[in-house]
Parts: sequence; C-alpha cells; structure tokens
Amino acid sequence: MSSHVPSGRRRRRLTSAGTPSLKSRHACGYSQVPLHFNRRGRFPHRQELPVTTLGFIGTGKVGAALARLAVGAGHDVVLANRRGPATLQDLVEELGPRARAATVPEAARAGEIVVVAVPLTSYPELPVEALRGKVVIDTSNHKPGEHTGHLPAVDQGLTTPYEVMQHHLPQSFVVKAFSNMFFRHLAALARPAGAADRSALPVAGDDPSARARVGELLNTLGYDPLDAGPLVESRRFAAFGTPANQAYLDPEGLFAAPGRPAPATRVAELLRRVP
Repeated sequence: MSSHVPSGRRRRRLTSAGTPSLKSRHACGYSQVPLHFNRRGRFPHRQELPVTTLGFIGTGKVGAALARLAVGAGHDVVLANRRGPATLQDLVEELGPRARAATVPEAARAGEIVVVAVPLTSYPELPVEALRGKVVIDTSNHKPGEHTGHLPAVDQGLTTPYEVMQHHLPQSFVVKAFSNMFFRHLAALARPAGAADRSALPVAGDDPSARARVGELLNTLGYDPLDAGPLVESRRFAAFGTPANQAYLDPEGLFAAPGRPAPATRVAELLRRVP
C-alpha cells in the first residue's frame, strides 16, 4: 500500500522491532484481523523507553479526556489549541503539575507522542515541520457525506479520508486510535492490566513500530491495543456507522448510557464485518 510519500522524501522508519505479519490477503483485500498480543496483553516488540511527555493539539472533549487519562497514568502533557495558551489555564490547573499550556508548534515539538484531537477537516492547520519525525495519534472520525467537499486532498483524489493526515504529514508516523470510543467512555472503561472486563482499542498505521509505541501507550491508559494493520484499515473503525465504531455503546441507551466493555475478540469480530 502506498504511504503517499513523494519520491525522494521517504519517511525514515522507527528503530524498534516491528510486529509480525498483520493480515492475510486475498483478491478482495484483507480477509482477517488477527490479534497480536503476548500473555501480558501487549504488542510483541522490543521494550521502548517509556513515554513521559505527550503533546496535545486540540483540548476539546476528546483531547481533555485523554489528557486526564495520561496524567493519571503518570505522563506529562503539553496542551495546545487554536485559541492560545491563555485559554487553557483552567484545564492546566485541574490537571496539576504534570500539565502545561503551549502554542500548537510548541506542543508538537515537546511531545514524544503527539495526540491530535481536532476535527478531520482541520488537518491542513497541523504544523508539518514541528511534527517531523513524530508519532502522531489521529483521533478523528470520518463522516461519509458530511466531509465531502471539505477535505481538499481527498476531494482531489490524492489520498483517502483515512490517510489524509499522513498525506499532510509525510515525515511523521500517523497512527489512528481512539476514533471509535465516545469521549465520556474513555475514562469510564479504562481498566488495570489483566482485568477481566478490560476493553481493547484498535490502532492502525503504516509504520509497525509506531503502532507498537501507541500500543504501549494504550496499555498505560487502561486499554489492550488491537493491531488493525495499515492506516487505510482504520476504515473498519473510524467511519461512523461501522460496527466497530459502536463497539462500546449499549444498544439500549447508546451515547446516553454507560459504556459497555468490549474485549479484543469482540472488537476483532466487528472489524471483520467491514468488507
């Protein structure tokens, strides 16, 4: 699969060991989404240095919920939004000494991993140079129909809605994650490692080592990572209306009800329902 890197501008790969083969193919595309965990519920890759600082671009409902989880897990966070650091003082005060506010380029440079929690249509505003070489988590959803005419690179046929952020950031390592969980459920469904009702979250990205790093982060935040393969496979969970996009919703109350845990086996089965 093309990674949309222009000729002569190949992205360097991360240096940690990657995951095993992710999928079997047939003529119609991907035929299965196997699990790749060891007995500790983690990606089988060489241990990385622990993530200590996360940059956040976007501090709305999803960004703030993830920042709270990150601080609770012992990470430092650098927060940024389009309105400037002065608008983030209440959130910084709530999060405590592990949090500080910054401009968007400052947060991008500070983060060992950078969480982008902005609408998909805002991707052209992301600072390309400040994110060079970074692992970037894209939390956005794709809304078929609603986004038509508002994603320039997609509308021009240059990429897909699921790869548009990677197309914009050719020297970064984009991983799609957190796209299929309602923001109120992020804290409510987090569980310690080994808990019987721990949920799994799918991750997709073109660089296996970037997926592995994000998988390790998910473990610290209270979730088992499910390796869904290349970035384009996020179509199985990041698009509204797909079964995995509603994996954690109670069918009786939907968004008004408490979240429903979904283990890796359940999420994998829902991913396979998308042709």
